[in-house]
Amino acid sequence: MNEFEDLGFCKLDVGRDARTGHPEVVFGQGKTVDQVEIIFSRLMEIHGRALVTRATAEMAERVIARYPEARYEEGSRLISLGQSARKLPGKVAVLTGGTTDIPVAEEAAGTAEWMGCEVDRIFDVGVAGIDRLLSQKERIREASVVIGVAGMEGALVSVVGGLVRRPVIAVPTSVGYGANLQGITTLLAMMTSCAAGVTVVNIDNGFGAGFQAAMILQLVAEGT
Repeated sequence: MNEFEDLGFCKLDVGRDARTGHPEVVFGQGKTVDQVEIIFSRLMEIHGRALVTRATAEMAERVIARYPEARYEEGSRLISLGQSARKLPGKVAVLTGGTTDIPVAEEAAGTAEWMGCEVDRIFDVGVAGIDRLLSQKERIREASVVIGVAGMEGALVSVVGGLVRRPVIAVPTSVGYGANLQGITTLLAMMTSCAAGVTVVNIDNGFGAGFQAAMILQLVAEGT
């Protein structure tokens, strides 16, 4: 029996929840409003929850018309409905270097919450004013996984990586002036961090960071 359903314009991976612990997530960018509505509806029928990333307001309007309890966050561009029936242990701390990084951070936070994580948002603690970060040191250390979201030169995660004994997931953002190269400079800086325990996702990929954090905590839950 196939683990996918052929919807004509896509082959929906209906077996992903059984394989990975979470349903397929819809990448909204590039899809039509009709396509998003059809996929979202089918995921709700099968799994009772659904998440769309990189969604537009038009997509959200259509989905909410059909599912009034669905939520759309304009900053994170997430459409979500339902949550994991299992609450994962521990806590995910989501940090940003600056206020401009918040939309990417909210994509990470919203994804992790939809997957069953408790999230602590700690925003605007960039190293240019390092006292802001150090004042949150104990709060950050309470987390089981730390997500660091930053643009410019991305120094935030190297500092955080040296402060905690937990996995740090770095998210480079496309925030910065010309030599930032739309996030490439930040990406390379984070990948060459001297702090052990730092891993890096793609530029502006808050979803990937939130998903990875939840998978780490899912492993913890399954090991207890």
